[in-house]
Amino acid sequence: MSTRAIHRALMGVYIVIFFAYLFGPLLIMGVTAFNKSAYPQIMPFEGFTLGWFSVLAADKDMIYGLQKSLWIGFLVVLVSVPVGLAGALVMTQVYSRARSFYYLIVVSPVLTPGVIIGISTVVFWRQATQMTGLKFIYDGTVLTVLAQSSFISAYTMLIFLARLARFDRTLEEAALDLGASRAQVFRHVLLPFMLPAIGSAAVIAFLSSFENYNTTTFAILADKTLTTVLAGRMRQGTTPALSALAVAVVAVTVVGAILFEIVKRREEARAKARAATAEKAFNAELTADAAGATAA
Repeated sequence: MSTRAIHRALMGVYIVIFFAYLFGPLLIMGVTAFNKSAYPQIMPFEGFTLGWFSVLAADKDMIYGLQKSLWIGFLVVLVSVPVGLAGALVMTQVYSRARSFYYLIVVSPVLTPGVIIGISTVVFWRQATQMTGLKFIYDGTVLTVLAQSSFISAYTMLIFLARLARFDRTLEEAALDLGASRAQVFRHVLLPFMLPAIGSAAVIAFLSSFENYNTTTFAILADKTLTTVLAGRMRQGTTPALSALAVAVVAVTVVGAILFEIVKRREEARAKARAATAEKAFNAELTADAAGATAA
């Protein structure tokens, strides 16, 4: 047996183990969601059923936690995306000597444990509400949005920095030379270039908020989200209804990813078609000019 054959065999075994480790739990969870057994198990398979999805839909605490998580995720996107974009733009404007210090400051929330962020957010805003009288801030939803946005905005900033690294600054200079204001340059030149990064940052921010537990469990106070409800249920003992929830979340994620890829490919195809049309028109114009010059 040659060395190349051994290498291929070992690579095949590694790939099988890797994908089994990655997707094995998902497959097991998917089977348990459709098994009639009252305990999550794949063997013995007592029969196919969709009843656990009905049990999940009738669970008021689970549905409330899901709605609250979706609402908090939406608010976190509204806060963290503009903050992250502003932080990235400031990063490109500060002096090079201060840039490393500024980067350390704005990225530090990512390095801070979520438990510390959650507790410090509650303590700080409790004192702030007592001093200012703004009691509406000391609310579980508001505190969770503030706590999560403090580190999720750093994630979005990193996405924007990666996009800004490919931005041609001469476009801004040309627009300013032509009489455009700073606001017009941002709206008509920079913002269209940043749209793909804004979409990616919004998705990352929402998913980071939706699955967060460490920060949320302290900042949410007496309220609850889907992750806190799930944590409480796991301590009491799991049921196939939780597997049904996981299957539903995975299905929505996969469908969303497929739709996003379809839309992305269609946009790329349209862009290529527009570029091809413009190139044909340009070549036709060059041919017409050459023919006119020859005739003259």
